[in-house]
Amino acid sequence: MAQDPSFDIVSKLDRPELQNAVSQAMTEIQTRFDFKGSNSEIKITDDQLVLTSENEIKLKQVIDVLTTKMAKRGISLKAFDFDSKVEPATGQTVRMKVKIQNGLDKEQTKQITSLIKDQKLKVQATIQGDSVRVVGKKKDDLQEVMAAIRNANFNFDANFTNFKG
Repeated sequence: MAQDPSFDIVSKLDRPELQNAVSQAMTEIQTRFDFKGSNSEIKITDDQLVLTSENEIKLKQVIDVLTTKMAKRGISLKAFDFDSKVEPATGQTVRMKVKIQNGLDKEQTKQITSLIKDQKLKVQATIQGDSVRVVGKKKDDLQEVMAAIRNANFNFDANFTNFKG
């Protein structure tokens, strides 16, 4: 007996794409005239980006360059928390720690499941830890759910994985 089509809704970042975006941003920062001689840097850790620069104005420019490179590489900016505070760092520099979203929290999974239920389609959405599994008899219904998730204006990133048809 064949299994019903399904997919998972998750919030996972494509790490190689992020690494490429950071590399491109650092290359641009090192070659731009307005950054000549500045001490600006972007580092990636497991759960955050650490941005450092000489002052808040340069830090905002670093963020601008980085977000542009991320957008060009198809990385959703909703996966990052750029609202964190700027703190002083060593050597008369300032630092900002940008949290990277990894997985959906309980509230976000509830928002997704309620949106799916509001669609009144013949699909089932079940919360599985930090993801939501959607199962339905028809692939068309699953595609409608995907379209609804893409069009929803969530304040977090949602990706689709684990397609089974």
